[in-house]
Amino acid sequence: MIHELSEDILYDTIIVGGGPAGLTAGLYCARAKMKTLLLEKGTLGGQIAITDLVENYPGFPEGISGKELTLKFKEQAEKFGLHVVRKEVSKLEKLEKELFLHLRTGEVLRSKTVILAVGSNPRKLGVPGEEEFLNRGVSYCATCDGALFDGVPVAVVGGGDSATQESLFLTRFASKVYLVHRRGQLRAQKHLQEKVLSHDKITFIPNKVVEEIKGGDFVERLVLRDTKDNSLSELPVEGVFIFIGLEPNTGFLKDILELDDNGYIVTDERMRTSLEGVFAAGDCRSGATGQVAVAVGEGCIAAIEAERYIEDKL
Repeated sequence: MIHELSEDILYDTIIVGGGPAGLTAGLYCARAKMKTLLLEKGTLGGQIAITDLVENYPGFPEGISGKELTLKFKEQAEKFGLHVVRKEVSKLEKLEKELFLHLRTGEVLRSKTVILAVGSNPRKLGVPGEEEFLNRGVSYCATCDGALFDGVPVAVVGGGDSATQESLFLTRFASKVYLVHRRGQLRAQKHLQEKVLSHDKITFIPNKVVEEIKGGDFVERLVLRDTKDNSLSELPVEGVFIFIGLEPNTGFLKDILELDDNGYIVTDERMRTSLEGVFAAGDCRSGATGQVAVAVGEGCIAAIEAERYIEDKL
């Protein structure tokens, strides 16, 4: 069912972001009979939607794909009346007791409360060739693009959980996976490290950083710099998958909310931000863990606090 946006509607809460935190907040708010709208500018589910297998979310002992888990979140929330609209927010402001969300398409929506669950995006290397070869060998999503590299060597850059998980996924397609990390040891969970280091298709390349991505029409090789002696070497690959962390999608909030030094939204334990009536949850929040279970819990808290704020203050 298509939800018609109107500037005449005063919502109880508008949720910005449709990842696990946002969809959970939407479920709780809609179930509480609050007039609720969820705005998502991109892929519903956020980072989890492009995760091949989620093994540590309670209730799924065999694991579940991120895409399927997202669909279950959405179906459950919509069952209780949550409206999801694909729109991007460009500005948030407060006038007296109302909050106003300005959309890129020109509409201005009104709400009593706002829950920010805007998540984060992959951090870029910032090296020559990265932008040039985007979608021509450079990728930030193995589950999206892995099948395009069937039978050829690829590199994964990073050392955390995402880098190791995506390396393992890429072994389904690539002839060889080189895991390039700037440190001598991986940062991923121990069981992931063990899987990666024992896999016959994966070669761990420690103490190296990417200096440049080179090629013709497509990626052909990486220039690597040794972090110990600064020597340079080249690694022939036809694809490079970058997993070096995330950056919060909070640029439109920097002049109205308190953010930490890395741009994440500062909240208290009740998910309250520095602006009364505005709450934040999930990967955009300062101190975020990047775990689905935590994001779900924070989305729940934010929804309960938004309902309580309306009851107590408005």
